[in-house]
Amino acid sequence: MPYISSKNILTYARDHHIAHGAFNVNCLCQAKAIIEACEELRCAAIIQVAEPGLAFIGGNPDFLKGTLEEKKIGAKRIAKYVKKLAENTFIPVSLHLDHGRSFESVKACIDAGFNSVMIDGSALEYEENVKLTKKVVNYAHKKGVAVEAELGVLAGQEDHVFAASSTYTNPLTAVDFIKRTRCDSLAISYGTKHGAVKGDNVKLRKEIVIATMENLMHEKLDATIVSHGSSLVPQYIVNEINALGGKVSGHGIPLEQLKEVIPAGVSKINMDTDIRLATTRNLLEYFDQHKEKRETSKIYSLLVENPASFEYRYYLKNYINELETNKNINDELKEIIPLMERAVKEIVLTANVTFNSVGDAPYIK
Repeated sequence: MPYISSKNILTYARDHHIAHGAFNVNCLCQAKAIIEACEELRCAAIIQVAEPGLAFIGGNPDFLKGTLEEKKIGAKRIAKYVKKLAENTFIPVSLHLDHGRSFESVKACIDAGFNSVMIDGSALEYEENVKLTKKVVNYAHKKGVAVEAELGVLAGQEDHVFAASSTYTNPLTAVDFIKRTRCDSLAISYGTKHGAVKGDNVKLRKEIVIATMENLMHEKLDATIVSHGSSLVPQYIVNEINALGGKVSGHGIPLEQLKEVIPAGVSKINMDTDIRLATTRNLLEYFDQHKEKRETSKIYSLLVENPASFEYRYYLKNYINELETNKNINDELKEIIPLMERAVKEIVLTANVTFNSVGDAPYIK
């Protein structure tokens, strides 16, 4: 099946009032798990990597301080791997850069073979955001690559993305922005929040989604709307982690509210935190059931070092080269990798069933 731009997938979702989950990965095995889960549902697969994830895939365990060169290595590795997987599946597959911070990093991903990229200029002044986004669009569209941009600021923290407070997107400004930049999709701020701690009283401003979509249709602009900071933070997983000795807290976006914005026009919903939580739960559970493996493990001491953390890249860092090259897989990793894959599948299957994208693979151009 084609390795295709996310534009094709999101256009279908918009026109049929469904949404697609887009799932962040930091290890090659996770990309494989996303595709396998989507094959089960016969739906398209959107695989995402953020810039810190590129640095991790490029071999730097201190991923938040990754260099452009390390990110280029990571981009080439993941693009080569996903393209190969796409050649051997019957579903459409898209590889997307999440939260590209500069033209140089976005260009590196396009040149490596990504077919979809995001340039996040939301922290810039409006005219600077327009200028940067337009520069990316001009380069990307010549190579058939879709571009996502962001307008408005989401509160919260995830990797290197941080804002203490949010600024809602103005629907009229969104129209102007898309007209001037020609971006293919736009991440808007309407009440979602990055990270696991979204608060107990999240209120999504569905009217912002509706007004933005109506204005786009009125102006005949062929663009789609994306929802960031939309993890559900399943409480059953949080409870399972804490029952195993963790001290995780947080609440996600209420599922009922998220399901309401899909027919209103949201076509892509980003999922990252939930995969981190499920991965942490699976590994805590494994070492609880196999206490004899704790002492010789390269993972266990880092896993339990900070009970409030669910950053799996930290406790897997001793195996970074093996995970990112699929070489020298030892006995411990042979047991750990299936747990990581199972965590991804749990979130992908739940999300895409909830977002009504089951069975759409044959209908996407």
